[in-house]
Amino acid sequence: MALKAVHVSDIPHLDQVAQTPSQAAVAFSNGVELETQSSFLPAKFMVVGHRGHGMNHLQSADGRMKAFKENTILSFNSAAKHHLDFIEFDVQVTKDDCPVIFHDDFIFSKDDGTVFEKRVTDLTLEEFLSYGPQRGPSRSSGRPLLRKTKDGRILGWLVEHDDSLCTLKEAFESVEPSLGFNIELKFDDHVVYSEDYLGRFLGSVLQVVFKYANGRRIIFSTFQPDAALLVKKLQSTYPVFFLTNGGTEIYYDTRRNSLEEAMKLCLEGGLQGIVSEVKAIFRNPAAVSKIKESKLSLLTYGKLNNVAEAVYMQHLMGIEGVIVDLVQEITEAVSDLIRRPEAAEEGLAVEEPKKKPLFSEREISFLLKLIPELMIQL
Repeated sequence: MALKAVHVSDIPHLDQVAQTPSQAAVAFSNGVELETQSSFLPAKFMVVGHRGHGMNHLQSADGRMKAFKENTILSFNSAAKHHLDFIEFDVQVTKDDCPVIFHDDFIFSKDDGTVFEKRVTDLTLEEFLSYGPQRGPSRSSGRPLLRKTKDGRILGWLVEHDDSLCTLKEAFESVEPSLGFNIELKFDDHVVYSEDYLGRFLGSVLQVVFKYANGRRIIFSTFQPDAALLVKKLQSTYPVFFLTNGGTEIYYDTRRNSLEEAMKLCLEGGLQGIVSEVKAIFRNPAAVSKIKESKLSLLTYGKLNNVAEAVYMQHLMGIEGVIVDLVQEITEAVSDLIRRPEAAEEGLAVEEPKKKPLFSEREISFLLKLIPELMIQL
């Protein structure tokens, strides 16, 4: 499924165009309607494993950021051992219409000493799976798998526990069934997609989801506004969240540039919630109450979610869950700081928490005023 890049001005927003027959043909529903805006989230504060057991930060000195190959079956099932509610992973669609799990827009490899790159969506499934460790008892090595860092370096994708690349179908078949899936529909920030492309992409994903979900909890999320609106139009079974940097980065599409725009998109398109960069929430804590008053759910992502105190503060603010890289550390902290005290209030026998920050209402008010000033420095 090759990309069709066109000029931004040639693409209307989805609310300006009628649904085409090709889109209607891929509309999915198994008759299950969402009863309430929050019925799909656990009642407890939710922890979500980022790309499974955490993203890979290859240049980091912290070995935890290179423990398990991100977005693999091994990473997903390793995360499941820590009593997570959901894992988050990135789905793209290959040239031959197969949904695969991979974050980066390009795969980097080396042939005869020369580094080359190929766009994931320009590869066939067979080509995509040929990179990195191969399946089978021999566990032979495939084509070298490299990664380009944000500072432009090309590094070998070296982790402590490696695994093969995988498809969305394989994730449904091989991952602990009690683990929910937050499926991020992944698109290139620098490409403008035609409505037909988005329809074909989402149709391929939804075919797999409805065939193999088998009762598993699922949330769709995406940074691509039109994809978010369209996946909501095409099915009514699973909630759709809009991903946003909340203004920490600026894009041509203004719908991506603030929490206010994210709220507007969700309310106009009937989406169920927002996943925001946590820095945007701390810079504008008043937005939390506005989002909650709009009956939208709110999750966050970002590096600060690897800090237990920052996670606890979000719990106090009313945020419903966090996407984290340090899965073991944050699940343990949430259990100590949040879930054990809540269980104790219900009269259940629980162990004494290791430590718990204690804040009065006055101190919380002060922190909410102070945090935005501190975040300006980040």
